[in-house]
Amino acid sequence: MRAQLCTRIDKIENNPLSYETVDDPRPEPNQVLIKIKACGVCHSNLHMIEGEFEEFGVPTKLPIIPGHEITGIVEDLGEDSKGFQVGERVGVQVLYESCRTCEYCLTGRENLCLSRKATGEVVDGGYAEYIAAPYDFIYKLPDNIGFEEGAPLFCPGVTAYRAVKRAGVSFGHRVAIIGIGGVGHMSLQFAKMAGAETIAVDKSMGQLRLAEDLGSDHSFLASDVENYVSDAGKVDIVMVHAPSQRAIEQAIRIVKRGGVILMGVLGDVRIIFPYEYSVISSVIGSRQDMRETLKLASMGKVKVRWAPYKLSEAGDILLRLKQGQIVGRAVLTP
Repeated sequence: MRAQLCTRIDKIENNPLSYETVDDPRPEPNQVLIKIKACGVCHSNLHMIEGEFEEFGVPTKLPIIPGHEITGIVEDLGEDSKGFQVGERVGVQVLYESCRTCEYCLTGRENLCLSRKATGEVVDGGYAEYIAAPYDFIYKLPDNIGFEEGAPLFCPGVTAYRAVKRAGVSFGHRVAIIGIGGVGHMSLQFAKMAGAETIAVDKSMGQLRLAEDLGSDHSFLASDVENYVSDAGKVDIVMVHAPSQRAIEQAIRIVKRGGVILMGVLGDVRIIFPYEYSVISSVIGSRQDMRETLKLASMGKVKVRWAPYKLSEAGDILLRLKQGQIVGRAVLTP
């Protein structure tokens, strides 16, 4: 099969990806072989390739095939795999597999399992034509959702859904979403669904236009939002999805006392003790979170903004993502 291999840790400008022909994967017992139809391009793919996850031991091997938001068709079934048939439309999310037996797995929090494996970071991912994955960690794609549209649901979709739940967004809350990218444009929609007044914040007018199209109540350039909250009042919840320390520092300035800062990115948060705000984090999503995300999407409750590109263009698309030129989600198609 053809695949994009990350051959070394390096800046994306130095072309660390190599588009090659490699052996097709074979489904092991309890696995399903999937012919990939689409794979979303995530900012964390870029972080991994450029070495920002090395402190966490990621990637665990080189070369590795990146990509973790995948849709496709069941091509073959390994021994003892259950619940799927050849030809079914399915998807794979970031959470490739967990141990299934620890306290986190047994309480529906597989995303916190200490032995969890991340697609495209621990095992080969979706920048390819095929992937083999455990049958109990893949999901049926609803009939009314296309492959390209559906792929981003398996990372920004489920990540945003869990983040909004973790932040406790509810009716009457004023919620600022900093960073209207892949995850941010989904968090905006889930926050509105929960009954919040939404404030979209970004450095890009293109991203803010996307937010307005999706129904944001207010939208501001990052340089202007602090003037707005000084007049209208600080916000109950800030969701940080921009991979920027400046965004985190801005979140501290615009959240009200006793409010919540939801960290969807890596960074340092300065705790101001008398303000009594809560800082919480959220990471990917459980299997149940994934099922609920797909159900809401199948009901038309949220929309994915995506644009298709060829698998061979992965390096160029990651560079454009780094430069802030991608609106919504870029999706690679083999």
